[in-house]
Amino acid sequence: MEFTSITAEQLQDRPDPHEVTDAETVYRGAIWDVARETFRMADQDEPLVRDFITHPGAVAVVALDDQDRVLLINQYRHPVRTRMWEIPAGLLDVSGEPALAAAQRELGEEADLVAEHWDTLVDFENSPGSSAEANRIFLARGLSEVPDAERFTREGEEAEIVAGFADLDDAVAAVLSGRLTSPAAALGILAAHVARSRDWSTLRAPDAAWPARPGHAG
Repeated sequence: MEFTSITAEQLQDRPDPHEVTDAETVYRGAIWDVARETFRMADQDEPLVRDFITHPGAVAVVALDDQDRVLLINQYRHPVRTRMWEIPAGLLDVSGEPALAAAQRELGEEADLVAEHWDTLVDFENSPGSSAEANRIFLARGLSEVPDAERFTREGEEAEIVAGFADLDDAVAAVLSGRLTSPAAALGILAAHVARSRDWSTLRAPDAAWPARPGHAG
């Protein structure tokens, strides 16, 4: 393999849809399905078959208080049999709902908080080799509590959520030491730390373009 220098302008993912010659849904689930698609790579005679999770996309929130402490919620995740420190997050499963509105809803539902200031912090594809899940992480500041009478009643795993604030530097150390492994939390914490070191100049508008958001959201 030959290696070339990559310029700053080239550091951008680009859409490159390959023609799908056959497609079927091999599993239908409560939240997402599993699709099987057949396609060809350029100059290859044999087709490739891939199974992957379809997904409406998701949003997450790094919420910072006036001391630059990050809000973390502790929640049980059954597939990994672990109680994990995470940031508020949720699916884009409401038809037509803007990503920002979904993030604001999740912050209220999972942490009983609203925020005065919102920015786009970072985007990522959760596991692009096996899932179509696209994620956007927002930065929320200027926090205040939702009045008691207006709070969301949490159910299921969310009923046992415990929330608190951690020093951002401590959270970064927890990520780098492997003690905190939720992907959205890890990326969001590191991105917030970098953004703060650059005087928040890396932040994008809360309604910034998001080409990766699945067209079938909701």
